[in-house]
Order: sequence, then C-alpha cells, then structure tokens
Amino acid sequence: MAVASNFLLGANDEHGQNPPTAGKRTPVLPYINRSFYENEFNRPAKNAFIEAALRIGFSVYDVKPEITDTSISARVARVNRQRPTLVVNFGYNAFGSGNSFNSASGYYVYYSDENRFSSSSRALSEDIFEKWQGNDYTIPRSVSPLRGIGMLSSVNCPSTLIEAGFMTNFDEAKLMLNPLFVTQVSERAAQGVCEYLSVPYLSRNELGNYATLRQGNRGNQVKLAQYLLNYYGYNLDTDGVFGANTLKAVQNLQQNNSLEADGIIGKNTWNALLNLDPQSYTLRQGSRRTAVMFLQRLLLSKLYPITLLDGIFGNQTKTAVIEFQRENSLEADGIVGPATWNALFTSSGRPRLY
Repeated sequence: MAVASNFLLGANDEHGQNPPTAGKRTPVLPYINRSFYENEFNRPAKNAFIEAALRIGFSVYDVKPEITDTSISARVARVNRQRPTLVVNFGYNAFGSGNSFNSASGYYVYYSDENRFSSSSRALSEDIFEKWQGNDYTIPRSVSPLRGIGMLSSVNCPSTLIEAGFMTNFDEAKLMLNPLFVTQVSERAAQGVCEYLSVPYLSRNELGNYATLRQGNRGNQVKLAQYLLNYYGYNLDTDGVFGANTLKAVQNLQQNNSLEADGIIGKNTWNALLNLDPQSYTLRQGSRRTAVMFLQRLLLSKLYPITLLDGIFGNQTKTAVIEFQRENSLEADGIVGPATWNALFTSSGRPRLY
C-alpha cells in the first residue's frame, strides 16, 4: 500500500456563494420561499472532502478558498502551479431551463478526454463512482467524458468532477443542504481516491483516527480541526498551526458543548467537532451545541424555515421543530429527543406542492 503523505490532492468547489453565481440554483422551493444555490452544496462538500483527506494523511491544496466565484482560468493556473497528484471537483447538476422541477436525477462522475491524463482521469472517476454504489440517497448513473470544462481538460494532472444530484429534481434539491448527504458524498469520494492511489482509508467515525491536540501542535490534524471549527463560524486561518486564535475557538466550542474548556482537542471535543452522534443529545430552546447546527441544516433541507444556521436553538428553530413534529405525528413539544431524531433521520421532508 502507498503512503498518503506522498500525495498532494487538489479540491475545488464550482461557482460562488457570496454573491451566488447567477443561474446556478434550484427553482424556488415551497414552504421556505427561496432557492438553494449550487455552491451551498459544493463548498461544504469540498470542505468535508478536505477534512477526510487530512484525516487520512494526504497533503491537500484548496483550489478555491474564497467564498466568491473565481474564474476557471485562475483556478487552472493555480492547479498547474501547485502540481497536485489529482484534482477532485464538486458540483451539482441541472436539466432544462432551471425554472421548474423535472425528473432528471442521479449521481454522475465526469472526466475529460481532452486532458493529457485522460486515461488516469477516467480511472479516478470510475473508482469514485464505484464507491457510490449502495448509497442512501441518489442513483448512480454513469462515468462520462465531458468536454470544454477547463478544470477537467486544462489541468496538468488527473481530474474528476462529481455531480451528486440534480438541482432541478425536487427530492435531490432538498438533499443539497442535508449534512448527512454532504458527508456521504465527500467520504465516498475520499474512499475512491484511496482506491485509486492504493492508500488505506481511515474511517470518519472512529475516534482512534484522531490525535489529541493542544496549543503548539502543527500539521494535518490541526488543519482538520481548523476546517471543522470554521464550519461552526470561527473564521480561522487553516494553516495547521495550533495558535492563540485556534485555542480560543476550541475553548469557546467546548463551553457551548458542556465540555471542560481546557483548549485540548481530545476524544470528546473531536466528537463534538465531527457531530458523530447528534441524536444522543436532547435539544430544546436555549441549547447551543454543535448538534443544534446539524439539526438546523437537517430541518432546512426538509423545507422547514431556518433563516440563520447559527447553532443556537432559538424561537425559529423551536417553531420549525414543532411544525415537523406535528406533520410527522409526534408530540409537538419543540424538544428534539429520540423519537424526533429518528423521524428527522428517516423523513424525506415536506412534499412537492405543484
């Protein structure tokens, strides 16, 4: 088997989120009266892939760290300067004008036969596609060549594009903000990359795969912790250095999760950062755990209005929980316990109205 640290992976998310790239969005979704933009999926999926790669031991290059859009030519130039082993791109498909929902569906992986590494790009794409078999969400459709896409054709390394679903399919549009779906897409992609490079895959759910970290530490796992902290809004430099700002963020997260605020990332803090078992917590108004943000994303993905994904269980989150409970024949008390968690994990969400 090969050693992960010998490889540099590039990771790219298509399009911008702030402001959102025009036209790259779902039709307006009922109940919440808004669209989901493509990069609301692409960026979290890319970041979750980076987190997986860092855990496994790869070196990683974030092709587009900006939340705004960046031109294809600029991103291609960045990749070709860095010379990564390969690039994984994250996107979300659409069919038709984009103004209405239709039946186009499924998971596709693309490569370019214009790339000088086209055979390797195809093999990489096939390994990623194979890992999507038996998933919980979208149907695996095909691995296909795609021309005229610079991040596939013009980079000087194998490159693949994952399109995990269709924005113009009502059920697949809802998946775009579902944290369970995002994690599965990214982890299966990491498994495919490991298969392609003959590197052992390390499970996200095994706490033994994470080192105990404290101020002064450096390296991949510090960078992984920084990416996870940024998911919760801490806005750290992902430099792999456990400095004063990272320490302050860790202590704040620990306080919000009823942990000893010692600034040391051990198993309990990793568990909170990764949200490995959010359903083990009973959440109610006033709760501030990382599990609350998970809950908010899950509710929004099922079309219950949540304006701010802030990890604070306020009035709006309580109202959304009560609406969900009423519509799923649960006690409508606004408290998220085992029965409500189970329904949230198994429900496909609110139905299409038209």
